[in-house]
Parts: sequence; structure tokens; C-alpha cells
Amino acid sequence: MARLTHPARPWRGAVLLVAGAYFLVPLLASFVFTVDVPGTGLTLSSYTQIFAADGFTAALLRSLGLGLCTVALALVLTLPAALAVRLSGSGRLRAVLEVVCTLPLVVPPVALVAGLGTVLKWGPDQLATTPLYETFVAIQNPSFPLILVFAYVVMALPFVYRSLEAGLRAVDVRTLVEAARDLGASWPRALFAVVLPNLRTALLNASFLALALVLGEFTVASLLGFQPFAVWIVQASGSNAQLSVAVSLLSLLLTWGLLLVVTGLARSRGPVKSRKKEAV
Repeated sequence: MARLTHPARPWRGAVLLVAGAYFLVPLLASFVFTVDVPGTGLTLSSYTQIFAADGFTAALLRSLGLGLCTVALALVLTLPAALAVRLSGSGRLRAVLEVVCTLPLVVPPVALVAGLGTVLKWGPDQLATTPLYETFVAIQNPSFPLILVFAYVVMALPFVYRSLEAGLRAVDVRTLVEAARDLGASWPRALFAVVLPNLRTALLNASFLALALVLGEFTVASLLGFQPFAVWIVQASGSNAQLSVAVSLLSLLLTWGLLLVVTGLARSRGPVKSRKKEAV
């Protein structure tokens, strides 16, 4: 039998080359800008000054803390709702949940900030004599502004929901839960010991997308007057442009590192499954 061969497609290499140049050339240009100091030559002083820069550590830790809180709150809000809709089998509820979770995509961040700013200005004036006044003050603490967590959860909701929905479509949740229940598992045990392990890849993808959004978000934090990592980078560029670009490259490497970690954790279950099949 003649073996079928695919015709050569030389345009694939050209497309990959153009795509690689599109991403790598700006990065190389930025790196050259950070190490080439006029009158001095090549130096890595921009990178050695990063961790000693004023406010760098505080801004980075603040953004990481905000990101972790955003991931936790977004999953707590989205995962139970998505599981409940999937277990109910109601197409109407699924459509409603999808509309609600994807609605932030059509709301500009500036409009979101305008609404939050109006509420934050209205609250202290109207609630000055109530215990809620302290709540309004606490969520605007500059060292850790919880109001940004609430805003970031709304902005990350579409990405978190889409990641979880993709994972739920790949798993027969109702069959898994029914089988676990028939074997005597309680509802919490069926969900935490059976369903969630099968959604680990979706959970990791949702967490990565939410964390990446928080680390790179600038508009909301800047307009509300807070200083997470992205805002600090822009403010640092006014005094030292090379340091700002070096920090931007470092944050990009940090994001790529997180992506590699998520990919590694998502694939770590493959060998385990294969060993189980071989054992059987």
C-alpha cells in the first residue's frame, strides 16, 4: 500500500520566523537599551539596581498578595456556581451564568473605575456615623487595598469562568459524582476527592490568567491612586528609564516562569495515569 505523504509547506517556516521576530526583536531591543549606557558601554547596572530600588520590593509583594487574593476569591465565586450549573444540567442556568461571567468583557476599565470612585467618595460622607465607615477606610488601605481585589475579581471573571468551563466540558462531572455517591462518599468528599483532581489543569490555568492580569494591570490601580507593581514601573520610568525597562523584562520573565510552572504541574499527572494503566 502506498504511503500517503503530505506536500511540503515551506510557508510554515516563514510564518514561524516572522512570528518569532515579531516577539523577539522588541525584547532584544529592550535588553540592549538596558545594558548600553552612553559614554560607559555595556553594563548590567540596571539589573543590579532592581532589588535595591526604592519601593520595588513593597510594590511586587503587594501585587503578589493582591493576585493571590484575587485568585482565591474568583475561584470561590466561580467554581461552586459552575459545578452547580453543570450538575443541574439546566441549559438556561448555564446561559445565565455565562452571560453574567462574561459581562465584564464589555465594561471598560475606566467605567469600572468611575463607578468604584463614586461609591468610595459617597460612602464616607453617608456612613460616617455607622460602623461601615471603618470598612470603607479599611478596604482603601494603601499598604494592601482590598478594593483592588474586588475590582480585579470582576475583571478576571471571564477568564476564570472560561478556563473552568473548558475543564468541565472535558469531564463528565455528573457521572463522577454519582459514582462517588454510590460508593458511599459524602457530597464534600465527592467534590474534593473526585471532581477537583480532574479539574486541576483548568484550576491552574484559571489561576495563572487571574494572577497575570493582576501583575500587569495599571488603569484601575492608577486612577484609584494605589501603587501596585505595574504602577510602580511607570512611576520609576520618570526618573530612570533603563531601570523601568529592566524591571519590565524581569516581570515578563516572571510571568513566563509562572506559565512554565503551571504547564509542568498540569502535565505531572500524565505519568501517574500511564503507570496505573501498565499496572492493570
